[in-house]
Amino acid sequence: MESLAIWYQETLGSFMPREVFIFLVSMVPLIELRGAIPIAVALDMPKISSYIICIIGNMVPVPFIYLFARKVLEWGAEKPVIGPAFNFFLKKGEKGGEKLQAKAGQGLFVALMLFVGIPLPGTGAWTGTLAASILNMGFKKSAAAAMAGVIIAGVIMLVLSMGVVGVIS
Repeated sequence: MESLAIWYQETLGSFMPREVFIFLVSMVPLIELRGAIPIAVALDMPKISSYIICIIGNMVPVPFIYLFARKVLEWGAEKPVIGPAFNFFLKKGEKGGEKLQAKAGQGLFVALMLFVGIPLPGTGAWTGTLAASILNMGFKKSAAAAMAGVIIAGVIMLVLSMGVVGVIS
């Protein structure tokens, strides 16, 4: 992530505030706040404000994912050029939802929160919210679980990032 911070400073730093950059990075699927927080630490940004910016940025796509992603993926799965990619993401969401449902049973809220909160590749708010929409979990419940998970992941990433940057320094 330090190379992304250097890229930002060399290309976008003169006209885009750091706060806007980490906000946008935290919205990107697969990177999310798990990548934005280490970048903020590498850019020597204030910890609490960058943590809050990354949480907000990571949560902005959640309503759109819940309401539209499944419909768009199902529509695109039938198209010749984009079908394979759309099928991949649809299957990933279905697989994640089935795993959550099988392990959680009635504790789906906690399972989704932990799924989003453990900062591993493919377990963020995007995948968790897609899985929740496929499971018809309900918008309020899935958004609250995603928010709690994002907060947990943010704390973990902030602590890890400060330790890694401290070791490198």
